[in-house]
Amino acid sequence: MVHGGNVPKRRAVIAAGIGSAALAAYSIAGAFQTLVWNPLAAVPGATLGEIYAALDDADESLGAPRVIAWSVVGVALAAVALIAAILAKAPRASCVIAGYLALIVLAAPSHWFVAFTGGMGIADAFATSGGDHAPWGGLLYTASGLALLALVGMAVQGKWLRSA
Repeated sequence: MVHGGNVPKRRAVIAAGIGSAALAAYSIAGAFQTLVWNPLAAVPGATLGEIYAALDDADESLGAPRVIAWSVVGVALAAVALIAAILAKAPRASCVIAGYLALIVLAAPSHWFVAFTGGMGIADAFATSGGDHAPWGGLLYTASGLALLALVGMAVQGKWLRSA
């Protein structure tokens, strides 16, 4: 008898690999958005070193330790979820996908929380608004919004399948 392997588990592990890559990329991009891209966009013509020096002179901060910790936690969650999918006896791809979608949804409010200090630091030091000046923050929040829509769609589809 020829065995084709455990196809459902393979699908779940592939989904976990893709989900881990997406979550890690979100986490790293979120840190770059807060600590590099947004400050450079908020203070055009200044170097990152000049921006950091001006923030320090104004006794302001981008909250780098919190932002970096947030990013590390996101990458760690991606790794732990991938390992869990690999070690699980019979993971379902739909459950794995839903888990990653939920993590990406939760990444938006947590990113906003850790980025708030940096936005206010830039606003206070440079007399600008505290919002995103670089477009990448909006893309991160859009990704989280799309993940929420996909998660709701999965829930509705699951409900329809159960009632059929």
